[in-house]
Amino acid sequence: MSHTPEIVRLHECNAHQRDWQRWGTYLSERQWGTVREDYSADGDCWEYFPHDHARSRAYRWGADGLLGLCDRNGRLAFAVALWNHRDPYLKERLFGLTGPQGNHGEDVKELYYYLDSTPTHSWQRALYKYPQAAFPYDALVEENSRRGREDREFELLDTGIFDQNRYFDVFFEYAKAAPEDILIRVRIENRGPETAPLTVLPTLWFRNTWSWGQTGEDNGPRPRMVALDEGLAADHWQLGRMRLVADRIPTASTGAQGASDSGGPPDGDGTGSTVPVIIFTENDTNTERLYGSPNASPYVKDAFHRYVVEHEMGAVNPAREGTRAAIVYQLQIPSGSSVTVRLRLFAESNAPSPLFGPTFDQVMDAREKEADSFYDAILPRDMNPECRHVARTAYAGLLWSKQFYEYAVRVWLEGDPGQPPPPRERLSGRNHEWRTHLYNRDVLSMPDKWEYPWYAAWDLAFHTIPLARIDPLYAREQLILLLREWYMHPNGQIPAYEFSFSDVNPPVHAWAALRVYRMGAGHDTTFLERVFQKLLLNFTWWVNRTDQEGNNVFSGGFLGLDNIGVFDRSHFPPSLGRLEQADATAWMAFFSLRMLQIAMELARQNPAYEDIASKFFEHFVAIMRAMNTLGTSLWDDEDGFYYDVICTDRGSFPLRVRSMVGLLPLIAVEVLDEAQVRRLPGF
Repeated sequence: MSHTPEIVRLHECNAHQRDWQRWGTYLSERQWGTVREDYSADGDCWEYFPHDHARSRAYRWGADGLLGLCDRNGRLAFAVALWNHRDPYLKERLFGLTGPQGNHGEDVKELYYYLDSTPTHSWQRALYKYPQAAFPYDALVEENSRRGREDREFELLDTGIFDQNRYFDVFFEYAKAAPEDILIRVRIENRGPETAPLTVLPTLWFRNTWSWGQTGEDNGPRPRMVALDEGLAADHWQLGRMRLVADRIPTASTGAQGASDSGGPPDGDGTGSTVPVIIFTENDTNTERLYGSPNASPYVKDAFHRYVVEHEMGAVNPAREGTRAAIVYQLQIPSGSSVTVRLRLFAESNAPSPLFGPTFDQVMDAREKEADSFYDAILPRDMNPECRHVARTAYAGLLWSKQFYEYAVRVWLEGDPGQPPPPRERLSGRNHEWRTHLYNRDVLSMPDKWEYPWYAAWDLAFHTIPLARIDPLYAREQLILLLREWYMHPNGQIPAYEFSFSDVNPPVHAWAALRVYRMGAGHDTTFLERVFQKLLLNFTWWVNRTDQEGNNVFSGGFLGLDNIGVFDRSHFPPSLGRLEQADATAWMAFFSLRMLQIAMELARQNPAYEDIASKFFEHFVAIMRAMNTLGTSLWDDEDGFYYDVICTDRGSFPLRVRSMVGLLPLIAVEVLDEAQVRRLPGF
């Protein structure tokens, strides 16, 4: 691969020379309604932290925003809030239906698109389509609640909210001039037939780490933001001083207006450009609104909503300091016209000069062209333009879905010293089996940052294959991470996902590791060996925990194929007997073959691995025989198909349901190269 500027940046990251990946679009699209924010007795996370609370309630474990960014430890975040002068509250985050509300489960109800990204996040672009009429929150909830599982979902487009093109296209673009110098360009285009008002609030805030009473290396003094003559400063004991500065918007051609400090009529400065106002508050819960108890301070998380939408001028701090700040632009955008807001977030220790002017757009254009050259080097040269666009957009979605994720199960179960103690039922509730060790605090590849804003072990393994083409080190680190002692259970189980870490996902980690290794031309044997040693523990867990009778026939929850069986296989009724699963057994045969392949690969340099290769060959043969020849065989000769089998005291009964379960044994196939076998006499 040619050494494009983006490849050079990746090499600098890998060599720990310049930390280009310290900042990225790691901000979640949804933190409310998640398990980690749920402190209820019954584990109803949707009810405990609903969307209506999100604007007023400080999060414990993370943050969310509208296509925003943060540092890799989620300490300081940036996102843009919008208000179309008709919505009941600021558009600060994406809206969607909870699991109980949606007729097909949780479902985001917005139009947004990840358009472009590079692995170091040196260049990123996304699009959000914001209606000019009042957002149909209630209609979406009511209509989808009325519909059943057999009905199609009621989508945002079905409401007619975009009729006559009455919406804004809001493009978010981020480019890095240096690892801690981020150029931000927000371009708003009015697609509607008339001039339309829009309030734009680029917002910077510290994640609340001070309300919980915890001590330790990650809990230092309370951070602070203050107004300066030019923009604002954000001081953090670990990050140092970061600055956010906004450029002025010319008013002559855009209809842009400034906003007065008093909240009265907009005013300008006589120069033909806006004078953006900076407002401040604290990132603290509005306990008065939510619980009817007095606030510790008059300045709370939802102050900007109250200031802009409800015209409550006293909601923001007149001293112009806090832990949350926003720059307020009041815009009137003519039909067919656009307005561009330019901002810059940078470390004061390495302040750029000039901040704006022609060099700003030059850097943005350069990073976009460098992204072009990077993907030109990655994608096949004979790929047609349409396919190249699809592939590049798919990579954008993959990279935008990286998210900072923190969840310490022991702390979560026991509660925080600075908060009321959680119900005692929690200590024996969800994820209590993981309390002794699981502490997640990393940037991880998510299935989706709204509908699934938590890692899923087997989804992540699949993600690493395309990630290895564009950022091989990150792909390898993701696979290693889930096997580390603060993720993997001491018994060898890999955590599944936060709704139930003890659920059983298909064992695809070994397959993914081998694929990623081979995509790197087979040079990083240290990576392969590290993964293999931990997967030995995981394999042992599978054998000991899911082969209940010791006969090489396995069970294991829904195994990623949920909603395909007659029964809820994660909670099979004991009164019915024992369920032996064709797909779980096939996955274990597949796992054995992948471990066999890894052992044979490692044996090329270390003959000690030949014996373990033989061991996994024996495992595969034993599983194959059990599937096909035992009295409780999963194969049905008469039907020519594999079925799950219910085993009871009265005998065994196949579940004659043709589904993907019976096709999974097709994956447990391997061809051994004769020349490779000859090189391994011990095997």
